[in-house]
Formats: sequence, C-alpha cells, structure tokens
Amino acid sequence: MSTVLVTGGTGFVGSYAIQRLLADGYRVRTTVRSPSRGQQLRELLTRRGAETATLEIVVADLTADGGWIEAVTGCEFVLHVASPFPAGEPEHEDDLIIPARDGALRVLRAAHSTGVSRVVLTSSFAAIGYSPKPTGEPYTEEDWTNPDGQRPYIKSKTLAERAAWDYARRAGLELTVINPTGIFGPPLGSDISASLGLIQALLSGAMPAIPDLSFGVVDVRDVVDLHLRAMTAPDARDQRIIAVGHAPVTLRSIAGILREGLGPDAANVPTRNLPTWLVRATAPFSARMASLAPDLGKPKAISNQKAQHLLGWTPRPLEDTILDTARGLLAEADQLTR
Repeated sequence: MSTVLVTGGTGFVGSYAIQRLLADGYRVRTTVRSPSRGQQLRELLTRRGAETATLEIVVADLTADGGWIEAVTGCEFVLHVASPFPAGEPEHEDDLIIPARDGALRVLRAAHSTGVSRVVLTSSFAAIGYSPKPTGEPYTEEDWTNPDGQRPYIKSKTLAERAAWDYARRAGLELTVINPTGIFGPPLGSDISASLGLIQALLSGAMPAIPDLSFGVVDVRDVVDLHLRAMTAPDARDQRIIAVGHAPVTLRSIAGILREGLGPDAANVPTRNLPTWLVRATAPFSARMASLAPDLGKPKAISNQKAQHLLGWTPRPLEDTILDTARGLLAEADQLTR
C-alpha cells in the first residue's frame, strides 16, 4: 500500500488518522516535535491494538525548515493535520498566525518538491463561518471568514488556509481542505483537546451552570473518515469540504444527552442556565468568561451536503458521539486514579 505522511501524529485527529490508516493497510510516517513524544505515541497506539510495524516516526517542527523534505520523501499522500491550538489568547496574534501559515507552507513546499500526489490539509470551520450571513442561510464551502478584527485563532486559520490555496494553485499541487467544526469523540490517551474539555467540565462539575452556547459537532472518527475519502477520491481535488455532523448543537442539549445516557455518572452535569448578562459582565475579569462571551447566543446553520454528496460521507448520530466522548473521558479518569 501507499505511504502516507501524517503531520502532528500526537494530536487528537492525527493519532486517530494513524490508527485508521494502519488498520486499512497503509504504511504511515508521522512527524513529532521530539523523540520522546514519538515513543509515547507508539506505546499509546500499541495499547489501543494498532499494529505499528509499518509506522515510521520522524522529528520535524512546523516552525523550522529542517526535516520536512526527508519527512515527505517517498510518500504518496500527506495529511497535514498539525496546527497550533492555544490554551488561551496569545500575547500577540502573530504567535499563532505565523506558525500556522508558515508551517502549512513548509509542508506544501516539501510535498510539491518530492512529487506527492495530494495533500489533505486540516483547516477549520473558523476559516468559513465567522463573518455574518443573512439569517437562516447555512454556511457552505463558498464562504470565507473576513480575518479583519477576528480573534487570533480564527484569524490564523483563515490566513493559513488562504496561503495554502495560493501556493497550491501557483505550484500546481493537488490540495483538498477539510474544515471541521468542534471535534468530539473518545480520547485515545490522557491528552484532552479543547472540545473534549467542555464535556469534561460538564461531567466534573467544573461548569456549575450552562451558558447559551451552540456550535457544530463532528466525531473525530468521522473527521478521519472524511480525510481518507478526500485523500483518494478524484472529485475531491481542489475542494474545500466542511466536516460537521450536526449543527447547531446547544450546550444545554449536550448536557441533556449526558444526563439521559449516563445515569449516575452524570450526577455533576448542571441543569441551571448561566445568564448571558453575567458572562458578559464578568468577562473583563475572567479568562474563561472572556473566551465564552463572543460566541453566546449565535446559533449557526452549517451545511454538510458537499461531504455527503461528493464523497458519500455519513456522520454518526449525535448521541453516539457525545456518549462515547463522555465514557472515554470517564475511563481515562478511572485509569489515572488506579
């Protein structure tokens, strides 16, 4: 089978992509920032039942040129999944924008120079859905976020994807971009993504009341499935494809799924609403509230018709994703306490 490079193999999507590719018989090479991270990844995948004999791990950093030609050489496809995701707002927006944009360009230049057949780049719905649309119209792949005045993460994803398309068109490189919404699903290890942190906060009682938030939800396993379909499908060439299973989904409905599906394990899931006025009033004094405030009360319709019709993609039910996420988090917590 072909060799596939997965950048950022220790991340949530990256580790699932490696697991799926190995199960499908591909040879996989992945990039990590340090040898110790590579060893942790191999051990994690082995514990999860993956056969890692055909997994090669190399060290390469998106902030440096070295190692990328070697990482890509011999690969037919590249899944460029790696990208910085901040725990909080950076001190300066360029701390996010430059690594995201320049990192993507390093991977694309290496892919072009070594004759890779296609690059599938993981962007974000942030590059699509953060500029206004007429009420009720769903966001589609034709939409672009205007980066002016946006928060650093949203701006970084938009500018990085724009730069990737500009380079690919100039170079004649086959590129497909996947734009996921909030990615959920059972964790493979103890590292918890920002999306999973929401479920963890609901389960643990760290979120005592529910803010008026809504967002798109997609399962990490379905995101990986869409990447693999986009990697080989002729019709996916030069396409943007939104990865969303369900939208908009309110945080209140997620809490309801947890309470109904988990029984006693959902004892700490809140039932009270967190008033929007309180979030806005406390935002200047709380980083957590400040991160919530911009997205309050803004449900967005999002279309996944392109993924379904172009690639035959079918996302799993919302309840399965949320409950699998919760059970995975509970299992990891139980493992850590043993």
